[in-house]
Amino acid sequence: MELGLKGKTVLITASSTGIGKAIAEAFAEEGCNVIICSRSKDKLIETSREIKIKYNIEPFWGICDLGNQKDIENFYQVINKQFGKVDILVNNCGGPVPGFFSDLSEEDWNNAFKQVLMSVVRFSYLVLPGMIEQEWGRIINITSIAVKQPVHNLMLSNSLRAGVTGFAKSLSNEVGIKNITVNNVAPGYTLTHRLYELAVNRAKTLGISHEEILAEMSKDVPMNRLAGPEEIAALVLFLASQKASYITGTTIQVDGGSTKAIF
Repeated sequence: MELGLKGKTVLITASSTGIGKAIAEAFAEEGCNVIICSRSKDKLIETSREIKIKYNIEPFWGICDLGNQKDIENFYQVINKQFGKVDILVNNCGGPVPGFFSDLSEEDWNNAFKQVLMSVVRFSYLVLPGMIEQEWGRIINITSIAVKQPVHNLMLSNSLRAGVTGFAKSLSNEVGIKNITVNNVAPGYTLTHRLYELAVNRAKTLGISHEEILAEMSKDVPMNRLAGPEEIAALVLFLASQKASYITGTTIQVDGGSTKAIF
């Protein structure tokens, strides 16, 4: 399928590992100008090297703490000088700390608010003028099945990723007239370092092994397995393409059928 993405400039946040990295690789394979960022210089260098070897495209990278407004603004200034505009923005971030309501401090809430919700708002503010000017753009937010079905012990993620969903739906109504789509991709249990950490934490609480926790997670999925990051990336790639030009304001889960809700 010809997706019409070659030469497009794509910014993927939190993209040195996991789902973000898989998305960066997918766009590199399509011949896009790929921009990646994270807080780890070493991981960015390694990911950039791997992508260049695989696809003969060297990503443009920068260190950026998504919870820090100045980092976001400074990084985008550099992007703007290098590329002039961003055609496709993929807002991805690591999950906030797990915990029940009684476990969480106000600082935890503030950090999660900046990381999960405000990073989406801030990057969207920065890329939208260029998208509006050219009357074409894509904003795709990586959320979680938590927006459809709250996940046990993830109070912060359940609350703030739902905020991203409301933001995206509202924004899609405002910018659709300019041929800009705004959508959310909601991964289910996906084999990433984040999922491994959650399994380890839950295993400690229950006094069992994290392997048992991961096996139990798989049993909750009708397909009886966990997702690979590349399966999330495949949907992101499609939503970014011209083939998805009439899809906006949606949240699509990639969860192997594990979400119980009808809508």
